[in-house]
Amino acid sequence: MPTDTAIPELDAAIAQQAIAQLADHPPLIHCITNTVVQNFTANLLLAAGAIPAMIIDPSECQEFAPIADGLLVNVGTLHHEHCPTYYHAAENANRFAKPWVLDPVAVGGLTLRTEFCRKLLSLNPSVIRGNASEISVLAGETTGGRGPETQLSADQALDAARKLAKTIEGIVVVTGEVDLITDGERTLKVSGGSVLATRVTGAGCALSALCAAFASLTGDRLSNVASACWMLSRAAEFAARQAAGPGTFALHLLDGLAQQREAK
Repeated sequence: MPTDTAIPELDAAIAQQAIAQLADHPPLIHCITNTVVQNFTANLLLAAGAIPAMIIDPSECQEFAPIADGLLVNVGTLHHEHCPTYYHAAENANRFAKPWVLDPVAVGGLTLRTEFCRKLLSLNPSVIRGNASEISVLAGETTGGRGPETQLSADQALDAARKLAKTIEGIVVVTGEVDLITDGERTLKVSGGSVLATRVTGAGCALSALCAAFASLTGDRLSNVASACWMLSRAAEFAARQAAGPGTFALHLLDGLAQQREAK
């Protein structure tokens, strides 16, 4: 199904302004993320111009909340012992009025993460970033999925995304061949990127961290979060032109982000 042509594409000039703001005022992003992607996520944030903090101890998470500019909660390698830490980190982000992003990896496919992510919805994430299946599950439209893979297009999850955005009073990002970013009323799309991004572990998880960085910027949050998608898509196109395959693609993806930051 083709993306609705009535949905406007994010203007490149707006994205470049957000990238420049990020470079001029690097946000400190607290990343509670899965163990598979920690290194890649930290390096991607650094390349883009943000500052990662990979803090997981419960006492330090509470102490760090007023210091951080934004928070990522990614449930990719969730364990039941992690749940209180993740939950309280999100509570503290709300307490100190810091934006926080939920990446609901593989909801619908497994019970623990599905029930826990639904519980996290009560804390009104500033942004939820997921694939079409994950977003549909959280919105209550479907009940199952295939982990981080999806059998749905972003278009097919757009109504669910709008519904979910209104529920959390925040922004929902559905990533796919075309990324759709909505606050329930307004919707933007970001085209481009490279299929090689789906052959590298952690590209989506790292995008969620980038969304947390851009959500911390001043100005229109919908455009700012869409700018995170735009920045990664342009970096993916650069990387695909340089790469011999997925291994070198990951390296060049960092280079592509750095080039955009330096070109501000």
